[in-house]
Amino acid sequence: MPIKIPTSLPARATLESENIFVMTESRALHQDIRPLKLLILNLMPTKIVTETQLLRKLSNTPLQIEVQLLRTISHDAKNTSDTHLENFYVSLADIQGNYYDGMIITGAPVENLDFQDVDYWEELCRIMDWTKEHVHCTLHICWGAQAALYHHHGVPKHSLEKKLSGVFPHVMLRPNAPIFRGFDPCFYVPHSRYTTVLAEDIAKVPQLEIMSVSPDAGVFMVKTEDSRQFFITGHPEYDLETLQLEYQRDVSRGIAAHVPEHYFPDDDPSKPPMMTWRAHAQLLYTNWLNYYVYQTTPYDINRESIAGSSQNDA
Repeated sequence: MPIKIPTSLPARATLESENIFVMTESRALHQDIRPLKLLILNLMPTKIVTETQLLRKLSNTPLQIEVQLLRTISHDAKNTSDTHLENFYVSLADIQGNYYDGMIITGAPVENLDFQDVDYWEELCRIMDWTKEHVHCTLHICWGAQAALYHHHGVPKHSLEKKLSGVFPHVMLRPNAPIFRGFDPCFYVPHSRYTTVLAEDIAKVPQLEIMSVSPDAGVFMVKTEDSRQFFITGHPEYDLETLQLEYQRDVSRGIAAHVPEHYFPDDDPSKPPMMTWRAHAQLLYTNWLNYYVYQTTPYDINRESIAGSSQNDA
């Protein structure tokens, strides 16, 4: 799927060097089809890195996607230039009346804070409420998933004794669901977090379904019965070096960091890390886009069509 992005977005050069089909705005104007409208709320501090990771995963299906980047204005982004934010990002006020086929809400390195202590929490709640009438299907990642499970469904997060960091095996609880088309019985996903959600808390919410778990990392994927909200607790979009860079950053800060599990050969951080999750990560995003966005979104996307949409699966 070609992804339609601004011509000057920094991610473009990286993606094109990897032979990923990127469509600039000028070329998209000559295609007589309706692109899927996708919104990404990027809460990560390294925004350009996260943009590139997600765009890479959204680029391998046969339709055009028009991507728009969203940010919170109640938080001062210290790791991304004002010029980049002004050129490529919008705020909720800019798009208040728009409608989207799909949306991704990323994680953020704020797990150790109570939700209400996050400086942009009230704004994030307004955005999450807005998605219910303006987005056909929303995918939440890591802390974004914890925040949405808490805000929408009252599911609490719980602190872990130590940071969960590594690449862990997962199993499917509903292997016939379209989100898992093409998956092997065991698949690997990177995790990097200090908090978790518990299956027993999720089980108390009738409209939630646990789709996948890990014996070591716990609950991985949850969705609503109508398949309009997905919650994943790991980072399938991570690059090969991401966990390594996070580990080196923590060590340099004097944090008693544990070596990411199942990531370095022999758990030896002096050796190059192993990539064991790329294929399933690509499948996850491709299946989400195909079966839960493209196949079910109304052609004329508006408030009435979104409010009346649902998409149950096997």
